[in-house]
Amino acid sequence: MRFLIISFDGLRPDLVSPDLTPNLYRLQSLGVTLSEHRTIYPSETRSAFPSLVTGATTRRHGMVGNQYVDRSVTPSRCIDTSDAVLLRKLDLESGGRLMSAPTLGEILAAEGRSMAVLATNTPGTTRFFHHKAENFGHVRLSGHFREACTPNDVLADAEALVGQLPPEPPNGEPDNAGQEWITSVFLDLIWPKYRPDVTVLSYGEPDTTSHFHGTGAAATRGIIARCDSEFGRVLDWWEAEGRAEDVQIIAISDHGHITGHSRGSVIDSLREAGFRPGIVPASDVDVVVVPGQVGALYLADPSDRQIARFVARIMSEPWCGPVFTRAKNEKEGIAPGSLGSHLVFADHARAPDISFSFRADDGVDPFGLIGRTFYDNDRRIGLGVHGGLHPKELTALGIIAGSAVAAPGSVSTVPSGICDFAPTILHLLGIAEPNTMTGRVLHEVLENASQAIPYVRTEASEATLGGFRQVLRRVQVGNATYIESGTAES
Repeated sequence: MRFLIISFDGLRPDLVSPDLTPNLYRLQSLGVTLSEHRTIYPSETRSAFPSLVTGATTRRHGMVGNQYVDRSVTPSRCIDTSDAVLLRKLDLESGGRLMSAPTLGEILAAEGRSMAVLATNTPGTTRFFHHKAENFGHVRLSGHFREACTPNDVLADAEALVGQLPPEPPNGEPDNAGQEWITSVFLDLIWPKYRPDVTVLSYGEPDTTSHFHGTGAAATRGIIARCDSEFGRVLDWWEAEGRAEDVQIIAISDHGHITGHSRGSVIDSLREAGFRPGIVPASDVDVVVVPGQVGALYLADPSDRQIARFVARIMSEPWCGPVFTRAKNEKEGIAPGSLGSHLVFADHARAPDISFSFRADDGVDPFGLIGRTFYDNDRRIGLGVHGGLHPKELTALGIIAGSAVAAPGSVSTVPSGICDFAPTILHLLGIAEPNTMTGRVLHEVLENASQAIPYVRTEASEATLGGFRQVLRRVQVGNATYIESGTAES
């Protein structure tokens, strides 16, 4: 049995349709659709894909955001995880502990099995799928970036067979060439020659186009259709050959998108309150504001009193959504009005002192899609963003097809998450999963599953400060917990 994971970065499941994505729609008829499938918090790519390959939340693997402040060194430094070269350097410097949980590639290598990655995401994201591939001689190819590719001779063979590595498209332009290149390399080289036990084929779209054009824009719908067309080539191969080779297909996305409706500036708000914010640690900075759609504040003085001061300030702003600080008890954070960061699994040593999401609502955007939010970047209103706790950011694509699943064409309504795929793959391969995994085996979709559907329990946690009220909703299935939504109102 082998596995092919196909990822569509940032694809909302409600955009899968017979007209826009006929091939994904066809896969649904051949497999099981996970209708209550979710990603992790923060709903960012370089937190979610580490969760895919470790089977664990950020609490366990330590990739707490696309960017974070590293306090393990003096002076503290900002880490941009899009940089593949930096990630390799950090892994070597730490003695192989870039991620604080073993990955699928490492586990497979220890069992004498192989994993291959082909991706058009950023260099850092491509590395995260199998960040130690070069240690084992495994294949990791980027559709654009040579620094993320290994081994060199496989890249050379790919270029000789399919064509030169295409350049990264201009900023914000849909990436057509990259998707075609990695698809062709998989079909023409990687599968015929190497037959990996697990392959990740990751399309870096529609995420980028959504960020620059809007989640339902014509350009975004165009690149969704193009990625689906490339996937159609893979699905044709699977029906003709792969299924007979007992290849299981898992189609996923790492998060969804919602639409920015109003801009707010965290740095301006904190500066107006008399604080000294900055985007990098410095002697004249009392709080590092990590840029991006996920609120992350690293304080020079992370005392309970100082954290409470910052929390009270941001809660007074109309853009402030749910706020989390280190736990005071089972539900509350140490700052009045906040919830404990452990509730969203944001309590790793690298995590910020204050985590928050921008306030979102269920309004309909100009494209007719549900989900709007405040945002903090220099782009215009109406573009796609993600990272927070709106259900449309957390809801992700999940389809499984192959001999291992029962009832093709069915829909599973049991909640599931991105952390569940790694333990499910290991279970089907007969490999023991490490105790770091927080996901569960998806027994309810497997053929001849011996276990009953697990007990499902929902819960809500609430915190208030003055007129500010926030609610976090989670659902527990067996020993796994998924985040459904986080809301805030004044």
